[in-house]
Amino acid sequence: MKNEKTSGISPHVFRRTLRYAKPFWPWFLLALALILGTVAFELWQPTLIERATDEFVGKYVNISSQGFSVSQLRHMRSADIKGVAFTALLYLLSAFAIMGLNYAQAAILATVGQKIIYNIREDIFLHLTALHIGYYNDQPIGKLVTRVTNDCETVLEMFTSVIVSILGSFFVLFGVMFSMLRRNIKLSLAIFSVIPIIIVFTIIYTKVTGKLYRAARARLSDLNAFIAEHVSGMKVVQIFAAEEDTMQAFEGKTEALRKANVKQMMAFAFYGPVSYLMNIAATAILLIYGGKMAMSGIITIGTLIAFQRYMTRFFDPISELADNFNIIQSASAAGERIFALLDTKPEIVDAPDCVHMDCFKGRIEFKNVWFAYSEENWILKDLSFTLEPGQRLAFVGATGAGKTTIQNLICRYYDIQKGQILIDGVDIRKIAVEDLRRNIGQMLQDVFLFTGTVKSNIGLNSPNISDEDIVNAAKYVNADSFISRLEGGYDHQVIERGAAFSAGQRQLLSFARTLAFNPSVLILDEATANIDTETEVLIQDALEKLMAGRSTILVAHRLSTIQNCDKIILLHKGRLCEQGTHQELLEKRGMYYKLYKLQYERDADT
Repeated sequence: MKNEKTSGISPHVFRRTLRYAKPFWPWFLLALALILGTVAFELWQPTLIERATDEFVGKYVNISSQGFSVSQLRHMRSADIKGVAFTALLYLLSAFAIMGLNYAQAAILATVGQKIIYNIREDIFLHLTALHIGYYNDQPIGKLVTRVTNDCETVLEMFTSVIVSILGSFFVLFGVMFSMLRRNIKLSLAIFSVIPIIIVFTIIYTKVTGKLYRAARARLSDLNAFIAEHVSGMKVVQIFAAEEDTMQAFEGKTEALRKANVKQMMAFAFYGPVSYLMNIAATAILLIYGGKMAMSGIITIGTLIAFQRYMTRFFDPISELADNFNIIQSASAAGERIFALLDTKPEIVDAPDCVHMDCFKGRIEFKNVWFAYSEENWILKDLSFTLEPGQRLAFVGATGAGKTTIQNLICRYYDIQKGQILIDGVDIRKIAVEDLRRNIGQMLQDVFLFTGTVKSNIGLNSPNISDEDIVNAAKYVNADSFISRLEGGYDHQVIERGAAFSAGQRQLLSFARTLAFNPSVLILDEATANIDTETEVLIQDALEKLMAGRSTILVAHRLSTIQNCDKIILLHKGRLCEQGTHQELLEKRGMYYKLYKLQYERDADT
């Protein structure tokens, strides 16, 4: 995005972020009111010290110099001592009030901030579910995880630490300046002479840190993506003994992040002493100029002390504003990434005049379909075929012939460039996407299982699938036999990707999942590949039960598994080369015959 190249705060990102805060504006106003109350008490505290010094303590200095005894002084100053004690009590009560107001304000902002981030995360994840599969092929998963986790946390900090407190800092600044000017304009203006220097350094600091924050966020995102990818593929790393090379690459990513963070810290290390130096300079002005004024009787000692207290409060919000600008810079960089993701348009959406279909009869027709993943590198070329309801259709062909692409197109993970794909005579682009995919059960060779229970992996937490439906589905496809032996049975905890299960067990679970959702059409991608003989018998039996009465498309690698199909289509370089039953294709003695003979001879040799 263009904003990533700028050093300032993106107004567009800030406005969009504030939209999430809009429903909670009454709570922000309450937090602001609490901050105003805190500021009022903080500005009152120097006044209390000034009063105690001038009205009570100051008299003691004058009277004690006249030679009175201690007992006489105590008697004479009893009212002043009570005044000091009462003022001290007021000061203590104001401190407790400030503490209570700060707690209430922090609690409100934390609660509201969490609700806001919850909504942002929900929008991001919902948007991720709507994006087409091709998007995930181009994006590192680790970066997408960073958007939902780290970037959202950074934006949360802005809501809890900045939006209201930055206004509070301005109120403190103006309140302090007003209180100082009200006491003595000349002394105040002398102290304020350091403000232009602070402003210049703050502007430079915020511009520099804006670039640094964006660079750091980019490096963090790269590191997260690298870790997520290589942890998932650690088996491959170990198979090829690539640990050392992977570690070197990791060190490079970490070093890039370290350098980016060091630059941020160096910028702050430069700004911090400048702010401290200006504070010292202002204190020196107060001591020299204010001291002369006090000795000349222009101001009182209490006023001088009050000025010192106000100066402390004056520089605190300046530092806080700089820190808050840092948070805003970081939140802006994170927001840019979040909204760049949210602005990614889903390529697969419902047509304005889409139709809803509760179930399919199962007639699938490809009419002169052309498809390419990029530009005109055609994967499918003028492909036409028909699958009648209840029939079984198998696709065979070499790698890259277009078999997997056909699966993706029927489920509408991608849209075709030319031609039509019809289900029950309706173009799939006119069918509501949810209805389309709900009625198609796609079972891949590589079964994906989620962390959770066996039950949740079969029913996917769908409210429309009961526990009884899950058990019945598992029994029907022969999965119950091994599930019942697990510790906890259907409540057995599944680790990530189901790594503790065999390939056959994962496949049986996928069959149970498919049956539980009761699709009208089945798509099978060589479900019995790499399965032991005993499990294959169970899977073949489960497949026969699943396919009964359903239109089924099979992607076959072993021709022996598709001999009973109603139709077999041989694909070659994206075109329909041959079609017919197993026997018909053998009798033609074409490419299918050669492929079958080659596999038969290979199996015989083994």
